[in-house]
Amino acid sequence: SPTSCQPNGANEEALQHELEELKQKDLALDQEIAQLLSEGYSLEELEKHISLLHEYNDIKDAGQMLLGKLAVIRGVTTKQLYPEYDLELSD
Repeated sequence: SPTSCQPNGANEEALQHELEELKQKDLALDQEIAQLLSEGYSLEELEKHISLLHEYNDIKDAGQMLLGKLAVIRGVTTKQLYPEYDLELSD
């Protein structure tokens, strides 16, 4: 029925709250970008940096996945593999 597709008051309120949080995050990011621009960074430089961070995170995720699979094969925890590969727990 059409009424079952419409959010109830609680869902609508939760969505409104989430929307407000996203607007605040957007504003904070705009302010951070403005601060970086005022410090002499260019948009191209910031975009390149963000792109490199995404690439780094993708590579790190792949490494974590491989460590996890290796840990399963060896029957140990991932944490136990870190010293063997000279990794810090914060890596």
